[in-house]
Amino acid sequence: MSSQAVRVLALLTGKPRPFREDGTMSAIARQPATGPVMLGELGFEGDQVADPVHHGGPDMAIHHYPFDHYAYWQQKLDSHKLLQKPGAFGENISTRGLVESEMRIGDRFRLGQALVELTKGRQPCWKLDHRFGVSGKQSVMAEIVRTARCGFYYRVLEPGLVQAGDVMRLVEPGPSAWTVDRVFRLLVGGQYKAEPEAVRKLADLPQLAADWRKRAAALAD
Repeated sequence: MSSQAVRVLALLTGKPRPFREDGTMSAIARQPATGPVMLGELGFEGDQVADPVHHGGPDMAIHHYPFDHYAYWQQKLDSHKLLQKPGAFGENISTRGLVESEMRIGDRFRLGQALVELTKGRQPCWKLDHRFGVSGKQSVMAEIVRTARCGFYYRVLEPGLVQAGDVMRLVEPGPSAWTVDRVFRLLVGGQYKAEPEAVRKLADLPQLAADWRKRAAALAD
């Protein structure tokens, strides 16, 4: 991972609103927040989730998606209009210079005034395909599973104010063996079949989000 601190390109928040004709709600269409925003245990003030069973909670307080990947998706999705600026993937924060192959479960960052810890990658769902209006060979969900361009979630260890332009600086690295890329490929991408011992170890990794520890334990059985 680069030793240089990165800047937050955008901080985005949102509330549930109609997403599909069947009445499904989603907060994926987050919008840039202006000025400092308080970050607490459950996320940024004013940010909500529509499906608290699968989203939100202390282990998923912040969704971070690398802006580094946008050029890749622009090629894949014919320069889709959503990819012109951060927020296409429903992320809360956007940066350049932090990607899954270098980020580790348990990495701790000073984010503005707050202290956060990386807990897991984001498992994609159908809402991404619906948002981009794609399916089949263009499926964003399937491509994320294939490439591990998944983004990250964090828990909040110390609350504080955060705003676009703030520095995000690594203050304590997580275990070097557990990059987000590797863990995602093990638990979501099917690699667990080739590395059963690694999956057993993940089940006991305290920094890993609780639901992914349970997933690891189930896959190890």
